[in-house]
Amino acid sequence: MRQELSHTERVYSTTQNKAAAVTSPVAASWSRCVNLYNLQPEEARKPYQVDEAVFREARERMERLIGSSAEEVDRLYQTIGRSGCCIVLADTDGIVVDRRGAAGDDVEFRALGLWQQNVWSEASVGTNGIGTALADERSVVIHRDQHFMSANIGLSCVTAPIRDHLGQVAAALDVSTCRNDVSEMTLAILSQAVRDAAMRVESNLFRQAFNGARIVVVPQANSMSALIAVDSDDLILGATRAARQALKLDDGTIAQGVPAADVLRETRGSVISDLEDAERAALRRALSRAQGNVSLAAQTLGISRATLHRKIKRLNLQ
Repeated sequence: MRQELSHTERVYSTTQNKAAAVTSPVAASWSRCVNLYNLQPEEARKPYQVDEAVFREARERMERLIGSSAEEVDRLYQTIGRSGCCIVLADTDGIVVDRRGAAGDDVEFRALGLWQQNVWSEASVGTNGIGTALADERSVVIHRDQHFMSANIGLSCVTAPIRDHLGQVAAALDVSTCRNDVSEMTLAILSQAVRDAAMRVESNLFRQAFNGARIVVVPQANSMSALIAVDSDDLILGATRAARQALKLDDGTIAQGVPAADVLRETRGSVISDLEDAERAALRRALSRAQGNVSLAAQTLGISRATLHRKIKRLNLQ
């Protein structure tokens, strides 16, 4: 009868298989832990803890994001917090800057290091939800013995990165549990809940960053976080990561000033068409404000009643 490999043996066996690192995010992470960070899975290793000054600086840098995410984190905790889970918010270095947990579970989570000031980067504790989500810049599920360190194989984590208004990863939102009866289906449901919460935080951050601008949802992206900010001249001021991917936008394109109408339509309109659209919109607003009174609308626009009538006829306005 073939003897089952230990966790350490399985880790080293997997990292020697180059094909596995290409096809599996977990295997790729294990490979980084061995070859890049020089970690050993059997180490009795705790997360590195930053000092008070570094932690204070991290909290200050994250203050706006912590505030913007508080409602979503609280809602998530109300849903799953009493089922043996803790919720963690970490910065891009993996430093835990905020968390939620039930008092009855805190002793266990604190012993594992899922606590403020501790660093959950891959370099600190190997493959884990927070560190691997930050390294790969995508949502991950790290279930029990998928963790690199033997000390963490009793843990299951689901994590999603949170991106700022420029589309850059700014934090990681994580739900972790020590329950040994958690199933892959349960983790899949938790993962979706965490991703949805992260997207709502991203939307909050984006709307705050472009306060006063018109916020447009990109319909072809099929994502609630695919947003663009548009100024009064219909030029795009900013776009979330999902919107950038859907509309093929980058910082350079946005800085040049691209009309929202051009990227949201399948075909690019002509300059003459754009001018007519703008004129039609201006006339409709004036007529609406004047409650259909052509003389009053013409006076508001600073043109004669006859000129306004000609424009109404040319633009086929009712």
